[in-house]
Amino acid sequence: MPRFEPHPDRRPVLIAGASSGIGAATAEALAELGYPVALGARRVEQCEALAAKIAGNGGEAFAHHLDVTDTASVDAFVTAAESALGATEVVVSGAGDLSFSLVHEMDPDQFLRQVNVHLIGVQRLAHRVIAGMIARQRGDFVMISSDTANNPRPRSGAYPASKAAVEVMARQMWMELEGTGVRASLVRPGPTMTGMGMDTTAEIIGPVLEDWAKWGFARHPEMLRAANLAAAIVAVVSAPRGAHIQLIEVQPEARVQATNSGSNR
Repeated sequence: MPRFEPHPDRRPVLIAGASSGIGAATAEALAELGYPVALGARRVEQCEALAAKIAGNGGEAFAHHLDVTDTASVDAFVTAAESALGATEVVVSGAGDLSFSLVHEMDPDQFLRQVNVHLIGVQRLAHRVIAGMIARQRGDFVMISSDTANNPRPRSGAYPASKAAVEVMARQMWMELEGTGVRASLVRPGPTMTGMGMDTTAEIIGPVLEDWAKWGFARHPEMLRAANLAAAIVAVVSAPRGAHIQLIEVQPEARVQATNSGSNR
């Protein structure tokens, strides 16, 4: 007898923040592997376009509006997705945005909005889906963190504090979910080229980059692509039962430097 029942053949996935970036890349990667995917984001038109693309490539996808700062929206998204695809087997919680600011200068309401998206939005999803996973004695709940959780960068507003709180919450969930069959996991990206925070102005981003360089956060100019993180998420959720990848960190590799061929002579 195996120690654990294998994953079912059909594993519906809910992806929060699926309209672009890591969420969209993850949706495409999982759909290509045969996972039915539910795409949720505030920009539902982009989710619908991605769902059509996935379906055109032979996959199964469903799009629905999702605002993780609104409990009713989370409930509506999950209800509609499960009606369309079946009970949730995997959640990828990746909704988010980034506003640059010094902590003491950020408007408290804006700071709270960031925490609401990056921390409480994750808990809203967990509250809605994990009870069902526990009842089925299986499931993967994947939280997208950031390397700013343990190495905060100046002028990043509420983002590092929110991600640090997500990581503490995940560690608490590892203890609380032990023995239930439900795996809570963290994927921790390093610098990644996505649309998040890219709509800021030169006047704001200039001092940000200066401070990052000052504190040693610009060792090289390479950045991860969304597909790199999608590959990490695929590895986490496809790990066989009995193995729990709790934390995986992905950093951009520095470009290989040219060497003097005569230096070793």
